[in-house]
Formats: sequence, C-alpha cells, structure tokens
Amino acid sequence: MARTARVVALKDALVADLVAVPVTVATDGVRLDGSVPGRVGGVDLPRAFDAGWCELRGLSATPGTSAVLRAASGPAVALVSVGASLEEPDGYRLAGAAIARLAGEGTASALLAVTGLVDPARVAGALVEGAVLASYRFKRPETDGTLEVVALSTPLPSVPVHDAVVAGVARGVVVADAANWAKRLVDTPAGDLTPKELARTFDLRLSVLDGVSVEVWTESRIREEGLGGLLGVGLGSAQPARLVRATYTPASASRGHVVLVGKGVTFDSGGLSLKPAEAMMAMKTDMTGSAVVMAALAAAAQMGLRLSVTAIAPLTENLPGDQALKPGDVLRTRDGTSVEVLNTDAEGRLILADALGLAAEAEPDAIVDVATLTGAQRVALGDEIGALFASDDALAEELLAASAASGEALWRLPLASTYATALDSEVADLKNIGRPGVAATIVAALFLQRFTKGRAWAHLDIAGPARSDGAKGYVTKGGTAFSTRTLIEFLVRRASR
Repeated sequence: MARTARVVALKDALVADLVAVPVTVATDGVRLDGSVPGRVGGVDLPRAFDAGWCELRGLSATPGTSAVLRAASGPAVALVSVGASLEEPDGYRLAGAAIARLAGEGTASALLAVTGLVDPARVAGALVEGAVLASYRFKRPETDGTLEVVALSTPLPSVPVHDAVVAGVARGVVVADAANWAKRLVDTPAGDLTPKELARTFDLRLSVLDGVSVEVWTESRIREEGLGGLLGVGLGSAQPARLVRATYTPASASRGHVVLVGKGVTFDSGGLSLKPAEAMMAMKTDMTGSAVVMAALAAAAQMGLRLSVTAIAPLTENLPGDQALKPGDVLRTRDGTSVEVLNTDAEGRLILADALGLAAEAEPDAIVDVATLTGAQRVALGDEIGALFASDDALAEELLAASAASGEALWRLPLASTYATALDSEVADLKNIGRPGVAATIVAALFLQRFTKGRAWAHLDIAGPARSDGAKGYVTKGGTAFSTRTLIEFLVRRASR
C-alpha cells in the first residue's frame, strides 16, 4: 500500500517540518515581500539578507539553490531561489524540486508571496509541478510513498489571488502526475509490460475518465484494418501486437480536434538487424511516445479542456524470432504504400506509418507524433533537447511556445525535401532507411510525412531526452516522459484559443 511521504502545500507554515520561502536573488541579496511573516516558528525572518550572507550559505541567482535556517524547536525555514526574475516558470519548478529534496520524508509548506508582477496560477502551478516531478521514485513492487499536495488554507494576499493559486496548484498536480505516470510505465521492465499489458494499462487508466472512450485492437483487428507495418514489426515476437485508440470528447462545444500518435515498441532488440548488447540495455524506453500521448490525453480529460483529443498508440516488440521480418522484405501499410525494409532496426517509422494513416483519416486540425525514433537525434541535440519537425509553421510555433513554457527544450529541424530521394526504392514505393550516417533524423521525418495526407503535422523525435542518466533539477533518473508537459501545454493553449 502506498503511503504519503511528503506534503507540499501553500498553507499554514506551522503544520510542516520545513517551511520554504521562494525568493528572487539579486546582486545585493534577498528582500522578502511584506506578506511573508516576520517570524515562522522559532525562526526570525528579517526583511533583507545581504549578498555576503547569501554567498556564504550557497543561496544564489541559480534556481533551486537554498539556505536553511533553524531554531531550537519548530520547523526549519528554507529560502529557496527561483532565480533573478519572478517571471520564469522554470525557476519555480526548480525551486519546487529543491523543496521536495529538502523535505525528504517529512512535510513541507511553501509561503508563496504573489506580487502583481506574476500570474499567480502560473507560478504556483510551476512550483508544485517541480516538487511532484522531483519526488518521483520507481520501485518494484509499488510500495514507495506518494506525494500528496494540499491546497491553501489561507489566502495570500487576497481572495482572488487565493483562488488563482488554488487553480494553479490543481493544474500543477495534474500535469506532474501525468508525466510521472508516463515515467513509471517507461521504467517498468519490458518483461512486465508487454504490448498486451501496456494496452490493458492504458485502458484501465483512461476509460474511467469523463468523456474518454478507449478501443484496444487485437492482432485480428489489426490485420483486418490492414496495418501491415505494425504486424510486420511484431512478427519476431511471441507477444501479440496491440493498437490503442483513445478519444476524449469534451462535454461542451469543442474548439477543434487534435490527434496525438505515439510510438510503442515495448522492447527493441533491433530485430534481425540486431543492436549491440549495450544499446539494448535501455530499450524498454522505446515505448515512451505511447506513454506520453496517453498521459497528455488523460490530463486533457482531467482538466475538462474544450478540445477533442485522440491518442493512437501502436504497440509491439521488435525481436529476432524465427518468423521475424527480414532485411529486403516488403510490407504494405494501412494506406496501401509498399515499403522495402532494409533495416529492421528502423522499425518505429513502420508502425507509425500505420498509426499516422489512421490519424489522417480522422481529418483533424493537427496531428502530432512523438517517438524515440533515431539515434541520430541524440547525436545532433544531445540528452536535453528534442527535435521538432513540422509541415506547418503555425503549428511549429505553437509547439515551440508550449515547449518554452514547460521547460522541455525543442529545436526545429528542416523537412528538407531534397533528401526525400534517399527513400527511393527499386522494388517498392519507398524504403525505410536512407544512406547510412547521412541526415538520418531528417530522412526519418520525411518518411513519416508521406503518411500524413497533407494534414498539419508535427513530429517530435525524443530519442535523446527520453532518458536521463541521473537526477538534475526536477528531471529524475531513468525515463523522463519528455514532451508530456509540452503536449499538455499545447492542448491547453489550443483549447483556449
């Protein structure tokens, strides 16, 4: 049974083991807002702390740094930096992460002084989001503590602001919980999370939400629907493929329809084009895209967004069994396109081709796919930045704005049409790889674009940032569920247009 390990709240400081005061740190030190009490428990809080005092205790303009004050009794008080500016939500996320770490297994309360310079809902949500994200721990079996967030009991400094902060806290919890759920799925061993089990997990989580319906396609339905890419990739595995299609329909009039598509290879050995052993160690991560899009849809439903959202996740393993797809084989996708498979380790684009075909048939306003697609993406952008491709400039700008607001960095790369000839095949409509080592991330995106039928479409290649080798700020070690929060922010903004 899960237990409550920490409570992060904006409430009466005296109930907590640690009272955190988020502050900005200027060149001359820290000045506390007048709404912050002059005494908390046994700790006196002067209105200012000079630069020398801050430097001696490690409190700086770097978000997340802190200085802890203690008295003989009562709660400790931590001044936690949000940076030099009140206006950067990522500074509050990093401060929230620091609060969670400082609290340990105890409880923490945050005294958030909201001035007229900031959006109270935004900064409160970011603070809580960072705390919840940083508190994620993966353990098997699931007996680790859960982070509970309690809303304010007193308004600071006025009732309207109080209401906005409460709303921000609630949203921060939804966003971070969605990301943490996706992270837990990514971190689950592939032997425990087969395509069938992952489909069941998606169904259990989503089908209970208001406005959400879920379809799970078995192999017989997948075959009937002509999803030759998904069936072909799964041939080498004893575990049957699945496709999950979840739909959220708002209770009130919808302001459009977005389809999210996520790659769901629950384990990728490379198939007969076998990966080296070291490259397989983290390949349970290859279903990240599917977890991300389902988590984003769940958040949209929980927030009651006025936007129709569909999430499609093709799920399979890619293994070198005795029936496995062979280099040189030709597959036929949902839309009738024939694909020569020259490398079975370029499998993600094959299953996405079918899923994108389904997405395009729905005639949505926009399609966004998410995939740990190419190792070349990590070579180009490293472990902290995802690649963005888009057929539509306005859609690209929306996603970049959502990325900036969420703190998940994206960099737009070109859909260079001159590279499309790399996919020409002598025996099929196209082949699944281009020239080895040449613009592989771009060529993969161009392959996917062939199946979008001219709809406004964006592709997020998150192969690098989908996994972290260590904890940093609010990013925890292991699966990161990178782009979950970006997609949620994107959907929120779309729904409010």
